[in-house]
Amino acid sequence: MNKLVILGAGTAGTIMLNKLNKVLNKNEWSITIVDGDENHYYQPGFLFVPFGTYKSEDIVRKKTDFFPPDTNFILGKVAKIEPDNNQLLLESGEKVPYDLLIVATGCRIVPDETEGLKGDLWRKSIFDFYTPEGAEALYKFFKTWEGGKLVLNLTEMPIKCPVAPLEFLFLADEFFTKRGIRDKVDIHYVTPLSGAFTKPMASKILGDTLTNKGIKLTTDFGIGSVDNEKKEIVSFDDVRVPFDALITIPTNMGSQLIEDSEMGDELSFIETDKHTLQSNSHKNIFVIGDASNLPASKAGSVAHFEADILTENILQFVDGIEPSHKFDGHANCFIESGFGKGLLIDFNYEVEPLPGMFPLPGVGPFSLLKETKINHYGKLMFRWVYWNMLLKGEELPIGPEMLMAGKETM
Repeated sequence: MNKLVILGAGTAGTIMLNKLNKVLNKNEWSITIVDGDENHYYQPGFLFVPFGTYKSEDIVRKKTDFFPPDTNFILGKVAKIEPDNNQLLLESGEKVPYDLLIVATGCRIVPDETEGLKGDLWRKSIFDFYTPEGAEALYKFFKTWEGGKLVLNLTEMPIKCPVAPLEFLFLADEFFTKRGIRDKVDIHYVTPLSGAFTKPMASKILGDTLTNKGIKLTTDFGIGSVDNEKKEIVSFDDVRVPFDALITIPTNMGSQLIEDSEMGDELSFIETDKHTLQSNSHKNIFVIGDASNLPASKAGSVAHFEADILTENILQFVDGIEPSHKFDGHANCFIESGFGKGLLIDFNYEVEPLPGMFPLPGVGPFSLLKETKINHYGKLMFRWVYWNMLLKGEELPIGPEMLMAGKETM
């Protein structure tokens, strides 16, 4: 019996488990999934917790709720991947052999990478919202905060969900407006990028949205440290930005396990073929989701699109055929813009976000790069789709390849 092991039971790993459970020959292949945490978090929901839209309990369930019946699940922390021996070494000392490995270990925030970020003010005046603990702490802080300089700083790219910092700013504008203290809150976005976003056209539109909401934008800021005493973030060239509350998007890195296994780049992301999702160094290892170094967004929609491609390539691999299906970098993201409206972007490796209608030309119902109410409802509806369809590997109406239909070329 050949052994396929999926390492990581987050979004990408769970989708692959369900998809492969339906198509792999069970007389020839067994499937095992390994993870050190029994809880599954709906990570897009972290954004809404600080503003009270979701409670922490709304965005967590048990991982096993989304596994097929009789799944071989190993709940245990992995100490090391040993690719030359085709096995995982658990912290318990147990060895988990594999013939084929799918790595879906995601990524993590590493605030310690920035001097002073995790200092005396951590979770007092300095907060993240990319973790359940950070989002909950920020919710409690915002309930009683009376205003001041609110700075959101993006330390460096890449990050999970690249639009989330912008969404946070837009929702903060709405939140403090409804609390009646918007005039007392100076909102400031400080980013190392040259604009509001990574893609030029979207950056222009999103930058204009910041301006229209009275949110200051500082670009090309490379943070070097945080001065906890003076409450300032300090760039490498000694530009200082004061804050009363700092919302940080810390350095994102691959799993500590990847670093410990010496399988990643300088940020502990695995070097992966950007089309086939096959590891560049080990032919029987495939990588999906945030664990890879692909030049694509680290977002749930990307993991979903990758899963369709990876399933086909896995089937080819087990049949002794060179994987030939190609992921095009497709990403599709709703962007909350506040006050019951949202935007939508759809792009890939080659094509930046463009205006138009999605998914049907002239019909939509969603508008690309335009604020609408239906885009907002699409964002909220996605949580139901996530729990009930996406994780279970169900076929969704949007395929893995980005289509030009409905897009306005410039």
